[in-house]
Amino acid sequence: MKVDKGVWIRNIVLIILGVLTFIPLLMLINLSFKDANQFNLHRWTVTFPFTLINYKDAWSAISDYIWNSFIISGVTVIGVLVFSCLAAYPLARMSFFMKEQIYFLIIALLMIPSVLSLVPLFGLVNKFHLVDSWLGLWGPYIAGGQVFCIFVLRSFFASLPEEMFEAERLDGAGELRILLTIVMPLSKSIISTLGVLNILNTWNDYVWPLMVINNAKLKPLTLGLVSFQQQFVTNYGPLFAGYVIASIPLIILFIFASKQFAEGLAGSAMKM
Repeated sequence: MKVDKGVWIRNIVLIILGVLTFIPLLMLINLSFKDANQFNLHRWTVTFPFTLINYKDAWSAISDYIWNSFIISGVTVIGVLVFSCLAAYPLARMSFFMKEQIYFLIIALLMIPSVLSLVPLFGLVNKFHLVDSWLGLWGPYIAGGQVFCIFVLRSFFASLPEEMFEAERLDGAGELRILLTIVMPLSKSIISTLGVLNILNTWNDYVWPLMVINNAKLKPLTLGLVSFQQQFVTNYGPLFAGYVIASIPLIILFIFASKQFAEGLAGSAMKM
């Protein structure tokens, strides 16, 4: 069987790009096992013995920050998904005054760069005395994360067959019950995808926590790594070990959610 030359070229290019994608991660892991002498003399090669004490030092320095990021990301993603589903369902399956206008006003927020809202948003948080508190992070994260989720969920909910909704209404089910028993189970893949995206955004965010949080006990991992970097400016092994530890939760999340993530992306693309 003759194989198209273009297919070979495409596959080779994809393989090269895939290798180049993983090289920084592999080098990060390699550097995380080096002591100061190995880092200075054999920086880009694998050296033995591995300096496992780097991970112990890194964990003792950033473990509290990791738990803070878990709390911040967990509360944020739950809040975003709950409020987005409650908002997207009536916009997709119910009729009320100025429904389309309200929807377009929400979608218009996607056109505003997030950096333009930082100063007025900080002023609002400061006015409500939420600076240096997790609520000062949760509120803007939940409010800002809903816009894209409402856009995607509204399109997905609107594509579901109307017959299912009519049958449930004839059985006496209310709209909330329909949402919980019919719509949510059918939307698990797209909801999982949106959840992963929101976790990535909040876990890796640096600018907003830097503006709001000053208390070291409340800092998320992104701010904690900066403080950790200042402690190990000459010994890079523990610093790179900290970066590896910080990336492990996201890697585990993607491994377990990759199937739902791919299904959600494919499903949302076809529905929209």
